[in-house]
Amino acid sequence: MKTTLCIVLGMLVAGAARADVNMSIAKQQARRAATPGGQAAGPQGPSAAPPAPTDPELIATRQNISNLRADFAAICAAAEAASAGDQRIPLLNHLSAAALGTKASTASVRKMAGDLIKALASQKASAEQVEKLGVAVHAFFNGGHISAAQQTALLKQVNEVLSELHVAAEDADKISEDLKTVAKETR
Repeated sequence: MKTTLCIVLGMLVAGAARADVNMSIAKQQARRAATPGGQAAGPQGPSAAPPAPTDPELIATRQNISNLRADFAAICAAAEAASAGDQRIPLLNHLSAAALGTKASTASVRKMAGDLIKALASQKASAEQVEKLGVAVHAFFNGGHISAAQQTALLKQVNEVLSELHVAAEDADKISEDLKTVAKETR
């Protein structure tokens, strides 16, 4: 009986330790996304590779960001908004899947997809710009997991990318409002 109890307690402690490690990795990634230059402060430094994720949520997050990057790259490569519309369904699916907790409304997801397609079609975005957009959009779809300061930093980053791409101010404002709405809905 005591042996079984000790084994169960040992397993609980090991599981809690593993969860702490995965949570720490996720927090570091969020800090990197919200800080200029994308580097987290800490003992690892810029050259240390993070350990492979074991948390299913972290794996899903990485996959979703990768999917969003691919969507944005395809939209930017399209000659015009009409041809970028072919990317609408995958983008809607990936935006909907971005939230790990509370989901944004269907209307908000559709509005954001439309505004992103309109703004990004035929833009010559670099891989770095597409990466920043993917990380930021995913973060806003998980508004309850980022602080107000992180939201402000990410919104500034998105606006900088949109400015670099020469997106019309009106379209950039729509995307900013879409991101704020999604963040509120997913708290």
